Amino acid sequence: MSEEMDDITLLELDAVIGFNGHVVSGLILHPDEAHLIYPLGCTVIQRNIQRNTQEFLSEHTNNVSCVAVSKSGRYVASGQATLIGFKADVIIWDNSKKEIHAKLILHKAKVEDMDFSPNEKFLATLGGQDDGSIVVWNIERGDALCGSPAAVHSGIHCLRLRFSNLSDNIFISAGNGTIRVWEIDLARRKVQATECQIGQLRRVVKCIEVSPDDNFFYCGTSSGDILKMNLRTKLLNVYGPLKDKFTQGVSALKLLKSGDILVGSGNGLVSVCKEVNFSAFLTVQLEGGVTSFALPRKGHQLYVGTNACNIYSVRDDDFSKELFCSSHSYPVSAVAFPYGTSELFATCSRNDIRVWHTDTSRELLRIVVPNVTCNALDFTMDGRCIVSAWSDGQIRGFTPETGKLMFIIDNAHCQGATAMACCKDCRTVVSGGGEGQLRVWDVQPGSYRLIESMKEHKSAITCIALKSDDTECVSASADGACIVWDLLGYVRKQMVLANSMFKCVCYHPDGHQIITSGTDRKIAYWEVSDGVIVRDLEGSLTGSINAMDISQDGRYFVTGGDDRLLKVWTYTRGEVTHVGLGHSGSISTARICSTGRCVISTSQDGAVLRWRFPHPPRPGTA
Repeated sequence: MSEEMDDITLLELDAVIGFNGHVVSGLILHPDEAHLIYPLGCTVIQRNIQRNTQEFLSEHTNNVSCVAVSKSGRYVASGQATLIGFKADVIIWDNSKKEIHAKLILHKAKVEDMDFSPNEKFLATLGGQDDGSIVVWNIERGDALCGSPAAVHSGIHCLRLRFSNLSDNIFISAGNGTIRVWEIDLARRKVQATECQIGQLRRVVKCIEVSPDDNFFYCGTSSGDILKMNLRTKLLNVYGPLKDKFTQGVSALKLLKSGDILVGSGNGLVSVCKEVNFSAFLTVQLEGGVTSFALPRKGHQLYVGTNACNIYSVRDDDFSKELFCSSHSYPVSAVAFPYGTSELFATCSRNDIRVWHTDTSRELLRIVVPNVTCNALDFTMDGRCIVSAWSDGQIRGFTPETGKLMFIIDNAHCQGATAMACCKDCRTVVSGGGEGQLRVWDVQPGSYRLIESMKEHKSAITCIALKSDDTECVSASADGACIVWDLLGYVRKQMVLANSMFKCVCYHPDGHQIITSGTDRKIAYWEVSDGVIVRDLEGSLTGSINAMDISQDGRYFVTGGDDRLLKVWTYTRGEVTHVGLGHSGSISTARICSTGRCVISTSQDGAVLRWRFPHPPRPGTA
């Protein structure tokens, strides 16, 4: 990658829409109470709550699996997951400088959890199931102080780790069948563990919370109850609730100043409980299982992260909820802008279509169709309809203001509708399916009609691009062919073949050439008239190219793929001018807005990134 990046200017990243809600305790409120810190793929995001701005800590080579913030906020630590047999990095960041303070490499495959000591002397890290060790690090020197296996038996999986609130030398670990209190012996550079006694109970601990005075600590379990443990005697004090246990387990805990306990459960229920019997007296239901709480010291608002990749703000007085931040929890399949504007854009994924406000990254509309995946979408030219292609073979149209279903084309394709494009007359829709058929539809309010069906592809159609005057279209397929179709006579005009599974195709605005890319990592220019290849570029060093879009003036185009790099190219010279670093998963699609202000790119991890497009359009072309 270093050779590829020489003398290349980096794209400016404006915003990231995404939150990995599957990371337990992954949502943290910075001690300044102005920033939320959370992971997304390989990146740790710091979001200013008031200004709605973002800063990024990006040095990991794989997905971030856990994060922690020191008590003063000076340090941020993040650990990652990687492949079995490889080391998993732990990075301590100097938060004031936004640079690496130390990189710690000992754990294998995954860092499960971590926590700072209260006076910021040590960082304790817990390896995953394939590692099974606890390591205590000296923060100032950035080296390992001591380490030990997390459990007595190799079959026991330790899941959580927390320091006490008053001592730098005491921390707690817990997991599947184990609860241990550890004491650090600085003189001997060792850690000594004491197993806690819970009698005949057998529990899987999913979260730990320590009381401010260090007298007790609380363990939330997968069985739906809470264990209150004495930190000094290591004995079980009380557990409950005995009857109405929390459905799908207790996944997050926080102690409130009132002495009550804030409980998050796997079914999305947030409850306030009395410590006496752990019975809930105040609840609110959220979408997705609760995985983390971010609790301010002042104010009347807490933040809750769920595994549906949503962040909610909940008022502590009346428990009213508001969706603070949302994102896709599945790979994003497509993105589209309305014609002539960049104020809004739409994305689609499994189960839903979402409409976003570009500048604020706020979700304006969500259209949910359960248990199916939206593979493609487009706005009609008048902006009155979002047309979408779905894995159940149906084509659906929705109003962009309310999400109301306008029409549905039943059984448009027998093996799923995989690609789609809307003509400028706002009634003609061209669709492609998994069976390789290209179909043209006439859609009007209350009715639809199949105009023509064309079958020459041998495999699924992956992309459809229309010529600017809608007289032609080109379809790309996984069978290694791109076919140019006459939309007036509904016949094949030209075919180009390559030793590749084509993923994307674009018409140049003048209509004389098309550019293609796919699994062979090549970017090919083809003449539409005779199907002759005129240029062949090396688009990527590793992995296929999955996304491509060309600017309206035809001078630049963008590509993205499995190498997770968004590249801006000059069309005539075929040279890369800018590269965007920020995606943690394979880039699935990219679009340049019609005004030339920004580029939206999406990836397999559900992230949506907005970049500042570096080449403003010529006057009169936007």
